[in-house]
Amino acid sequence: MAISTPMLVTFCVYIFGMILIGFIAWRSTKNFDDYILGGRSLGPFVTALSAGASDMSGWLLMGLPGAIFLSGISESWIAIGLTLGAWINWKLVAGRLRVHTEFNNNALTLPDYFTGRFEDKSRVLRIISALVILLFFTIYCASGIVAGARLFESTFGMSYETALWAGAAATIIYTFIGGFLAVSWTDTVQASLMIFALILTPVMVIVGVGGFSESLEVIKQKSIENVDMLKGLNFVAIISLMGWGTGLLRSAAYPGALYGGGFPITVLFMRVVSV
Repeated sequence: MAISTPMLVTFCVYIFGMILIGFIAWRSTKNFDDYILGGRSLGPFVTALSAGASDMSGWLLMGLPGAIFLSGISESWIAIGLTLGAWINWKLVAGRLRVHTEFNNNALTLPDYFTGRFEDKSRVLRIISALVILLFFTIYCASGIVAGARLFESTFGMSYETALWAGAAATIIYTFIGGFLAVSWTDTVQASLMIFALILTPVMVIVGVGGFSESLEVIKQKSIENVDMLKGLNFVAIISLMGWGTGLLRSAAYPGALYGGGFPITVLFMRVVSV
């Protein structure tokens, strides 16, 4: 598919917009604390949306729809588990982590927090946690960049390599320039776009086929089994699918959002917005 001028303009505006946010964040960064955690001054709206975008991102818009397309709506148990996991995370972990990181020598990272919380003089916890973060976040970040490249490849007709390097370069630039504020603000913009797409897409599909009942009929014509929430599942399988939500309890996919989000009392509002 040849890339059209409007698509090319849209792509360029998006890339340069993300970099511009990085420069704006850089001008708001006055010290190392600001660079790492934004001075712990993020509002609940930005904190919740940026955490959600970081956790879900390409997986929510590409991975989960792909699973449902292949296996049917029974894969929706994953979404149910993730919703519960996100709620429990904000309910039980976020507030405590926000308070204890500041109490324990104003810890800026999880390795800092573990070292201060457990008084680890040997630095073993710091080393182990840093290695775990390095290993798994390398894979995590790579998957996000790949998802973005595949999206631009299929949508704009760009080559995979070009989209990969462009997306990675833009991400690296605004992250290094603006630090945590840049990441949070760009994630908030992307979360807003994701929410808009998630709301608009089903509406457009339903309107396109003539109504909600007609859309269900189209699905049934393809495969009646695909609309069965229990298709091929037993109790253990359902629990396994919902078990994806336990991944959100580790708070490591976006720890800065949890302990950089302003006053602890705002965690309640963050929980509502995020879930």
